[in-house]
Amino acid sequence: MAEQQTLATRMRALGEAVELSRGRAPEDVVAAASDVVKRAGERIAISGDHTVVAIAGATGSGKSATFNALTGTQLAKSGVTRPTTSDPMACCWGSELPTKLLDWLDVPRRHLIPTADGPMTNLVLIDLPDHDSTEKTHRMTVDRMVPLVDMLIWIVDPQKYADAALHDGYLKPLAPYADVMVVVLNQADRLAPEQLTKALTDLRALLDREGLAKSPVMAMSALTGMGVKDVRALLETVVRDKTMTAKRFATDVTERANALGATLGDQRLPKLDDAVADELNEALGTASGVPIVERGVLEAWRYRGTLATGWPVLKWLKRFKPDPLKMLKVGFPTLQLPGASAADPGDTTARTSLPKATPVQKAAMDAALRKLIDQATAGLPRGWIDSIRTAARGGERVLADRLDGAIASADLSLKSGTGWWWFVDVLQWLLFAAALTGLVWLALPLAFVFFQLPIALPHVTFWGWPAPTVLVALGVAGGLVLAGISRIGVEIGARFKARAARGILMERIARVTSTDVLAPVQAELDRLAGAREAVKRAR
Repeated sequence: MAEQQTLATRMRALGEAVELSRGRAPEDVVAAASDVVKRAGERIAISGDHTVVAIAGATGSGKSATFNALTGTQLAKSGVTRPTTSDPMACCWGSELPTKLLDWLDVPRRHLIPTADGPMTNLVLIDLPDHDSTEKTHRMTVDRMVPLVDMLIWIVDPQKYADAALHDGYLKPLAPYADVMVVVLNQADRLAPEQLTKALTDLRALLDREGLAKSPVMAMSALTGMGVKDVRALLETVVRDKTMTAKRFATDVTERANALGATLGDQRLPKLDDAVADELNEALGTASGVPIVERGVLEAWRYRGTLATGWPVLKWLKRFKPDPLKMLKVGFPTLQLPGASAADPGDTTARTSLPKATPVQKAAMDAALRKLIDQATAGLPRGWIDSIRTAARGGERVLADRLDGAIASADLSLKSGTGWWWFVDVLQWLLFAAALTGLVWLALPLAFVFFQLPIALPHVTFWGWPAPTVLVALGVAGGLVLAGISRIGVEIGARFKARAARGILMERIARVTSTDVLAPVQAELDRLAGAREAVKRAR
């Protein structure tokens, strides 16, 4: 039970690795690993109590006779009378046939040996077709069954125990499964004792060279009964152990995990460099028009500051010029799209009137993106390089719109820092009123003379100068001086606001870049790390 629980944990880990690697690792490797997870899960769910042992061998090796000797029946036909069907045959010990298991194995020919609670209870012994048969369907059946059974007994004879078809086609590839395979030298009665010893020694050495050192080598004669008890005793031990299924699929999981792990590489995963990300943000910001907006903020602050603090006689001329930011449609935040996150500045309905990126700017942006991709994929397997490249460029078609939306909806804080404008504006109008009063005062005597009105205005002086003249001089000179001083303050504010606006816009550009480029790339790197970790747990 403990082994099955451990196997279940490893199967889940392999299944996780399969899902994380799908579309990135070679499809055949992923499919093979997925098949093991599916097959093992189905097998354990159908029947974890039964032990399935298959007898395989070449034509004339005595495989069917061995099956009969082990089952104590004459179910398997041998020699020239053997049927040519490719269907395997099963003999089951127990109170009833494990129908679901046999259906899953696709073994139509089945026989029950009733046993209440014997040493062979829950054993399913299968006689496979000859693996070297001229019938292609026979070989296909053997190839299909080999991955499904818990244990394999390979029957060889003294003449063909070193047959290349057996060793190259089956035994060598199955070397990882050595602990769930047994090689039986049949027809031992035909050999003299010294010949039998030599044959077993040669066979043992051959298997050891092929990586099958854990596979036991036994001798028997299905004809005389020699060694049959030993093979039956081995089967009884396997049935009693009840871990053969877990061992078999544990090896499957290990093999598939190793194969999948080999495609994931073992190089240290790259880390995205802040400098490369900053370079990409700079290129995207330039291509999106951040420098143009920065210049627009500078000019807009000058424009608005002049309108607020300039001399009233001159500043009205400014009103005939449009606000630079209004022309760009920037600096007027709009609502986000329904359901959009406040952390994603690109999800807005706002759009600017900024010019599209020039070919040079597009080239710089593409170069920065390639540099990021190259850094993120350094040393990675081809499939993951492709997936990271796709992730990085996946949003290119909408990236320009999202960057434009981020700029258009940005709050550039242009309403702050203008409190002193109101005070200056009041002073300007007071000075303008003084100048206007002085002009009227100077004009009234002329009007009285023109209309021959007998009215005389009092003569008022300020500091020895006529009051009207003083009012005009103070109003005009004061207004111009105040406008000049204010212009210095406006210019300082304009430069500060331009720098601040650039910072705000670049921060929003960085957030869009993080969402649309960096996050998908990092997600792929995390996915690869997760796949590697899952493979490690599956091994």
